[in-house]
Amino acid sequence: MARLAGLAVFDPAGDQIGRIRDVVVALRGPLPPNVHGFVVEVQPRRRVFLPITRITSMEAGAAIFTGRLNVRRFEQRESETLAIGQLLDLAVTLDGAAGNVLDVAMEQVRPSEWQITKVAVRRGSKRRGETVIADWSEVQGFGTVQPDQGAAGLIAAFESMRAADLANALHELPAKRMVEVAAALDDDRLADVLEELPERDQVVVLSHLAPERAADVLEEMAPDDATDLLQDLPPQEAEALLALMEADEAEPVRRLLSYDELTAGGMMTSEPVVLPPNSTVAEALAHIRQRELTPAVAAHVYVARPPTETPTGRFLGVAHFQRLLREPPATLLGAVVDPTLDPIRPELTLPEVAAYLATYNLVAIPVVDELGRLVGAVTVDDVLDHMLPDDWREST
Repeated sequence: MARLAGLAVFDPAGDQIGRIRDVVVALRGPLPPNVHGFVVEVQPRRRVFLPITRITSMEAGAAIFTGRLNVRRFEQRESETLAIGQLLDLAVTLDGAAGNVLDVAMEQVRPSEWQITKVAVRRGSKRRGETVIADWSEVQGFGTVQPDQGAAGLIAAFESMRAADLANALHELPAKRMVEVAAALDDDRLADVLEELPERDQVVVLSHLAPERAADVLEEMAPDDATDLLQDLPPQEAEALLALMEADEAEPVRRLLSYDELTAGGMMTSEPVVLPPNSTVAEALAHIRQRELTPAVAAHVYVARPPTETPTGRFLGVAHFQRLLREPPATLLGAVVDPTLDPIRPELTLPEVAAYLATYNLVAIPVVDELGRLVGAVTVDDVLDHMLPDDWREST
């Protein structure tokens, strides 16, 4: 079943309508669980239920269904279990020996009726252990509540997911399981996922991490996202985490915390792409090609006198990436800055920032202080994040 995570789902006309994110089953003690259907994620990031009876075929890379899809948001019932989200990594016993569920398999027992019939159990350590395929009835432990389930198998199943999709998957899990899986992610992956979680889930996950680990994860987050998260914590707890962060990582976050949340200063990223005017177009293009940059951040190169870390030396202007693509590689950035784009001040309000971006059809805008130094850039995704309702990540 772990292989079903991410499987594309097609309607009878051959159009892809979403991807499988989990399998809904009903546990029946020693009897093989019945498979009720699939949790399918459709755009925009909405999880719906697709009954197993609607599936006409499942092949490598595709599941095809018939009939109409009910787009009502999926809500898990108390009698239901998510096979991928809740069964993988469970501690179980097989022939009296302890182990963990590596995967489960389902098979069709009658027309339109499927059951989980096999369990892959790993016994012993990851290096020296063995994997045993057993019948469902031979494995004990599925009905017990476990204090620490582990998450290696679930993370492996979700490995190829984008951070936003993984965040959505975690949000749909029970709180205990969400925390377990989040804690098992490495720091940079968890940082990416936290940036996409609803605020309530962010606080829950961070509060269950050891303070030193929480500080490490905050260091991996973009400063503006770390700032937003710390603003949702009690002041004493936020200050304690800032004190545990490396000084050079905490400094830009402290600077952002000094601004009102709904101003340009409170929304901006303090890490735009900044280069001196004697850099070349080729160097600028190399910088914006970095994989970790979002499209909005990579849309502009900000040109300033050294130092190029915010707050920079005197801000000179913006070089748009489209302009960079049209210029010879050896051209100096000082010759391609846009003289018509005026920067904004940190105290500009959210509606004013949004109006400025809309007026000039921009995806980002520089922010300078009273000394003419670049202190950051506001991107359109940050503006949207603050203009949408607080629960927009949960209501889509």
